[in-house]
Amino acid sequence: MGFETPPTLRSGPWPLADVERFLQQTAIPVRLASNGREFPLVQSQWYLYQDNALWCCAQADSVLAQRLRNDPRCAFEVSGDLPPYKGVRGTGQASLHADEAARILPLLIDRYLGETPSQLADWLLSRLDVEVAIRIGELAVTSWDYSARMTAPAEMTAAADRRD
Repeated sequence: MGFETPPTLRSGPWPLADVERFLQQTAIPVRLASNGREFPLVQSQWYLYQDNALWCCAQADSVLAQRLRNDPRCAFEVSGDLPPYKGVRGTGQASLHADEAARILPLLIDRYLGETPSQLADWLLSRLDVEVAIRIGELAVTSWDYSARMTAPAEMTAAADRRD
């Protein structure tokens, strides 16, 4: 889509190159927060990191798409649920691109489902005419990584056994 501004690194142990590598290589859903009239809403979405932005897809008339049309400010987090805890969170500005859905949705399907044909992939692609790509740009990111201070239970047991 042309020249895109790189994310702004707010804080954290990782340099921007490591943040970008984590976003490119981690295939878990992004937790995406959008604003409503009264409360924010957090939704899990498949994503990919491309051209300095997070990309997702949703139905054009979905609650998420409607909220982002009304207020493009959003927040996100990509992190696993198992130790050692690490990840990236931040804020950005969302824009909706119906013309990009045909490019983005197959990439998301391949990233999360693989290349093997599936009923879910077929069903998602059958609804392509009502999908919209969501681009979250102008990212400001923070990383965290507790790997150095979190030890897996098996490692702790082995260390205790060595001390005895």
